[in-house]
Order: sequence, then structure tokens, then C-alpha cells
Amino acid sequence: MIATELAAYALTAFPHGTLAEAAPKGIDTTGIVTFFAKNIAPILLAVLGVIFIGRASRGEISKVLTSSAIAIVGLAFIAGAATLFFLGDYLVKLIFS
Repeated sequence: MIATELAAYALTAFPHGTLAEAAPKGIDTTGIVTFFAKNIAPILLAVLGVIFIGRASRGEISKVLTSSAIAIVGLAFIAGAATLFFLGDYLVKLIFS
């Protein structure tokens, strides 16, 4: 008896339209990406520079050149991925619009 009264109260207190959730929205990550691009990336590059200078002062030129080449190739891959991301976005908009 108590359960039926509670069910009846719940049905009258909450109309059918209010129980539906709002449609989910996308997550806006532009602020996070710009924060990393402006603050974190330069700090990491500065740390790499300090490590390279420290190694070069100890005479480990071959290790510095190898690490520098690896860092440059990594930056090229990151730049290429960003370019392909924007190119893909452009192509999708071009095809589906």
C-alpha cells in the first residue's frame, strides 16, 4: 500500500517531460589546448635545451646531436599531425557541405 502511494505521488510530482535529460553537449577543449601550447610546451622545450647544453658542456656532442635530431623529428611529426588534422577537417567540410 505504501509503495503504490509513493508511486502515485512520484507520477503526479514529476510530469513525464521533466524526467528526460537534456541532450549531451560536446566538450570544448580549445582552452586546454591553448594553455598547453602557450605554457607547457615552451617549458618542456626549455628543459630540453638545458639538458642539451649540459651535455654539450661535458663534451658529449654526439649524444647532443642525436637527441637534438630526435627532438626535431618529433616536432616534425607533431606539426605534421596538426596539419593533417586541419586538412582532414577541411576535406570533411568540403565533402559534406
